[in-house]
Amino acid sequence: MSTSTSVPRTAAARWFLREPSPEGAARLFCLPYSGCGATMYRNWPRFLGDIEICRVQPPGRENRTREAAYETYEQLADDLAEVLLPYLDRPFAFFGHCGSALPGYETTVRLHQRGYPMPLRLFVSSQVAPHQGPAGRFLSMSDEELAKEVGELIVQLGGKPRPDLVELSLGVLRADVDANKRYHPAEPVRLPCPITALGWRHDAEVDHALMAGWADCGATTFRLLDGEHYRFMDGPDELMDVLAADMGRRVRAQAPAGLLL
Repeated sequence: MSTSTSVPRTAAARWFLREPSPEGAARLFCLPYSGCGATMYRNWPRFLGDIEICRVQPPGRENRTREAAYETYEQLADDLAEVLLPYLDRPFAFFGHCGSALPGYETTVRLHQRGYPMPLRLFVSSQVAPHQGPAGRFLSMSDEELAKEVGELIVQLGGKPRPDLVELSLGVLRADVDANKRYHPAEPVRLPCPITALGWRHDAEVDHALMAGWADCGATTFRLLDGEHYRFMDGPDELMDVLAADMGRRVRAQAPAGLLL
C-alpha cells in the first residue's frame, strides 16, 4: 500500500462547489463535462436518498478560473486521487459524462494502484473506452467552431451566450479537447470495481454501440437510457434510479429503469 499524501480537508474543499457533508451514508463524485464547471449539475438533487451528490470543481473552471487547467487526464487523476482521499471514508462512486468519464476512470486506476479505497462503481456516460479513443467531432474543430458549440451549450444550461462568457468557456473547452487528444493509453488497466456504461438512445455525439470496449476495463453493465447527449444534465429520474440501484441503494419504490444493451 502506498503512503498517503492526501491533501488536508481545508485545501481540498476548494475542489467542490459544496464540501461533502458528514451526514451522507454514501457519496457520488460527479466530474464536469468538457468546457463546463461543477454548476452544470445544478439540476441534480443534493442528496439521492442517502447518497450525497458531490460536484467536483477542477482548476480552471468557474470559481477557479485563475488557476491553470490540467493539460492531461493523467495529471488531473494524480492530484484528484489525493484530494479525494479524506472523503473516501464511506461508500462512494464516480460519475463522468463524455470527456469527464476518462479522468474518472484514470482516478479510479490511481486509487487502485496506490492501495486507496475503491469505489463501489464507476459510471461512464456517452464515452468510448480509453483504449478506443480519442473520439468525437470536437477534436477536429477550430476555435471558431468550438465557440459556436460553447454558445449553444451555455443556452442549454439556461444562460445567455455573452461574448465574454463564450470566450472564457472556450478556453476551458479547448483545454479539455486538447487533453482528450493527448490521451492514448496503449491498453486499459482492468479495474477491480464494476463499471456501468450509460448510453443514450438519441445521442448524436456518441452512439451507445461504440461503448462496448468498456468491457475490457472491468466487469461492465451496459444500460441504454432515453434522451440525447445533454439529457443527463437534467438529472432525469431514469438516470437517478440507475445510479442509486447500481450503488446498491434505492430511492423510489419502482424498479430502476434502463435497458441492458
